[in-house]
Amino acid sequence: MPDFPYIPETITVHLGRPDDPAPNVTVPFLEYIQNVASSELYPTWPENALRANIYAEISFALNRIYTEWYRSRGYDFDITNSTAYDQAFVNNRDIFGNVANIVNEIFDQYLARPGYVQPLFAAYCDGRRVQCEGLSQWGTVDLAEQGMTPYEILTHYYGDNLDIRTAPIRPLVQSYPGHPLRLGDVEVSVEIMQQRLNRISNNYPAIPKIYPVNGVFDLSTENAVKEFQRIFNLTPDGIVGPATWYQITSVYNAVLRLAELNAEGVTLQDVSRELPYVLSEGMRGDAVRLLQFFLSVVGTYNDQLPVIPVDGIFGPNTKDAVIAFQNYAGLTPDGIVGANTWAALLSAYEEIELTQPANVSTVVLPPTQTLVLGSRSEDVSRLQGWLNRIAQEYPQITPIPQTGYYGEMTRDAVMTFQQLFGLPVTGNVNPLVFYYIELTANSINQAGQ
Repeated sequence: MPDFPYIPETITVHLGRPDDPAPNVTVPFLEYIQNVASSELYPTWPENALRANIYAEISFALNRIYTEWYRSRGYDFDITNSTAYDQAFVNNRDIFGNVANIVNEIFDQYLARPGYVQPLFAAYCDGRRVQCEGLSQWGTVDLAEQGMTPYEILTHYYGDNLDIRTAPIRPLVQSYPGHPLRLGDVEVSVEIMQQRLNRISNNYPAIPKIYPVNGVFDLSTENAVKEFQRIFNLTPDGIVGPATWYQITSVYNAVLRLAELNAEGVTLQDVSRELPYVLSEGMRGDAVRLLQFFLSVVGTYNDQLPVIPVDGIFGPNTKDAVIAFQNYAGLTPDGIVGANTWAALLSAYEEIELTQPANVSTVVLPPTQTLVLGSRSEDVSRLQGWLNRIAQEYPQITPIPQTGYYGEMTRDAVMTFQQLFGLPVTGNVNPLVFYYIELTANSINQAGQ
């Protein structure tokens, strides 16, 4: 489920009921709305009635897109043409000229409740053969003939608390991040999943709350995922693959009633993210430091790329380094670090570790995966050894068994290190913190020789 509504460039329609063995067709969203409006409305109706109905039809379709209503249930389409479930669509039908003109003008606008993000599930029916809670299509004709505006007609049926908003147009994408999420991952998709699980746990209290919701897939997140999987009959492995991701999406939609006229709704606070989607010039903070660290490491092993200081400030030097890397990686050189640039940078970083001969350097390149409570690996063992070496000079750090398991003692030692050396006290070891701990331990070793 996307954070904010958007107008998809295309929409895939199933020509039948959801489980019917019928074909799918993919059409431009603009043409889809023109088809639906021409299939459901009469071109002779007053223009204000046509506009009110088209707003409802757009909002209904966008609600299906936003909630991934069918895709979260394993279907390979976005909406059906069955009026028992969705709205009418007649493949290859003729389009009414005046209807097409109205759709061309307003196809990127939708209905929403003030303070909520999701498109309104704008329920409607014809008002003659079928009655329903929501808009009456034939009733809009009477109201338009009384002189009501499209907005007045809509508020007559949906209430005064109604916004008409404009959405951006972009290609339709599925919300699943494209790879399984698991212990140690740090990304926005983890934060989205954590927030949804916390909301679901209000209805299913056996699912433990995750705190903090920060995009770090830690042990508490894994435990919440496992419990969710047990409740909904999925393999309880604590890994969020497509089946678990879309089951979370489906249950989240259900508990918020997003596909109902009187939905609880998604607020702006619900979709605010601690982790940035993109990094660009002028930004500051730990995410920028991590970017600079990866750029510097890649630059150290590649003469075509600059090495920059790690200061947490996305200034001109960092932008130039990003552009240089984007050119090197065959990406659009815009100096903005989005998902594609991050993926290419991490790939280049990991390639360095794979191609370096053994014992060339005493420095171990930090793993790209963040070490968190519950992690178990050789990297954790190395980390524990370094922390124990640092503890010999800094008695505030309690020595820990070198087991390779990231338990509470390791987390406490990490937090003490972070506090002593002026780092954010998170208890998690991202690649930059890993590097600082290793560097400190090596410095102490060299001083003792």
